[in-house]
Amino acid sequence: MDAAEFRKRGKEMVDYVADYLEKIDKRQVFPDVEPGYLRPLIADCAPQDPESFEDVFKDIEKIIMPGVTHWHSPYFFAYFPAASSFPALLADMLCGGIGCVGFSWASSPACTELETVMLDWLGKMVNLPQEFLAGKDGQGGGVIQGSASEATLISLLAARTKTIRRVQTEKPELTEAEIMARLVAYASDQAHSSVERAALIGAVKIKNVPSDDTFSVCGSALKKVLDEDKAAGLIPFFFCATLGTTPCCSFDKLLELGPICNKENIWMHIDAAYAGSAFICPEFRHLLNGVEFADSFNFNPHKWLLVNFDCSAMWVKKRSDLIGAFKLEPLYLQHHHQESVTSNKGALSSLWLQHWQIPLGRRFRSLKLWFVLRLYGVTGLQEHIRKHVRLSHQFEHLVLQDERFEICAEVVLGLVCFRLKGSNELNEALLKSINQAKKIHLVPCHLREKFVLRFAICSRTVESTHIKFAWQHISQLATDVLKTWGQNHHQQ
Repeated sequence: MDAAEFRKRGKEMVDYVADYLEKIDKRQVFPDVEPGYLRPLIADCAPQDPESFEDVFKDIEKIIMPGVTHWHSPYFFAYFPAASSFPALLADMLCGGIGCVGFSWASSPACTELETVMLDWLGKMVNLPQEFLAGKDGQGGGVIQGSASEATLISLLAARTKTIRRVQTEKPELTEAEIMARLVAYASDQAHSSVERAALIGAVKIKNVPSDDTFSVCGSALKKVLDEDKAAGLIPFFFCATLGTTPCCSFDKLLELGPICNKENIWMHIDAAYAGSAFICPEFRHLLNGVEFADSFNFNPHKWLLVNFDCSAMWVKKRSDLIGAFKLEPLYLQHHHQESVTSNKGALSSLWLQHWQIPLGRRFRSLKLWFVLRLYGVTGLQEHIRKHVRLSHQFEHLVLQDERFEICAEVVLGLVCFRLKGSNELNEALLKSINQAKKIHLVPCHLREKFVLRFAICSRTVESTHIKFAWQHISQLATDVLKTWGQNHHQQ
């Protein structure tokens, strides 16, 4: 394919993607295929000779689309939103076109510098304390990770290194292995599984802190666990607070937890993967109060801020904590600007983003942020968040009007947790019938012992009419399930 054909095919592909997104509501939200559907549809091995673009293009609808779950359909209410917008898609095209591998400043100066500035923009939008911004001479700063899971792992590893060094200074008689064996990380019993996974990779113990009746961790619960562990000779070193938990979007009590972590020399990381985008709205910013006690903070613009995957924003108060944990500098990565960058205490020392992440290479992901922030503006993004929150309250209101159902957790942002009053089996039957009908798509969660249905407002294009349709559909299926359930139990 030469440049001339690329121009032609590129325009065709843009038309195809625009048509796909414009007419996505006409497609069945969840596919009909069975596992293994794709292998029989394609050849056993790659073609020896080149095929035509027309043949490849035809196979998109024939082979790929039948197996796609349409995350951007206005009938998709599962998981959390996956952000997408035309400005972000255009920026991703440019990112692919430039094709740089931005591991160091010299490997592509614009890639590194734009990321540093965009994370400052974003940090100011959520009103982060000044210490988290790189600015011209700050000690903190932001970086784009691939996912919130990576951000949690990076912060845990940095905390581990920092704690080992501190304890070695205080107790030189302890070996690194002895310290490692005593380290303990903590997170809510509602925290995402990625926190446990980070501890597994970091080879440290992790303990769940019990959440209260609002599914939040409070200070007294953390203190109790810490006191027990310290009495047993363990070394608490890391706590992951969650703002907007995956099961029900609950919020840990930062204002109680932060001072405890600071006093006990525990690194506090805040995972606000989904909820963090809402903090650009002044009416939701109070949910982030207490961030001033944190060492690191993360949320995903690729969930709810119209920047498509992957773009997970992470900030640290002291970037030296990250760089200290991950810095390795072979000769082939050094360059003639090395001295000016490393000797400058200010923003230039934030330009070594390879020391802030697990992989060496990185894509030019900040272009997506730059395009979206400029083309929507803060007000456009705020309206997007507010619309989703309004729609979630609309759905909550519909649920509350039907006495057969109950709401299972406070509706704060764009997630409603609900169920039929009755057994878990009844609710499993309802969810099965919803997802088998494939008119809308939902996923469940467990809250304590209850099987609960999650209804998340996801699509950029979702409107009030889609919410009404979804509720009528759920309500009708509930009637059918209750009828069948009643008959079966009557026969028994």
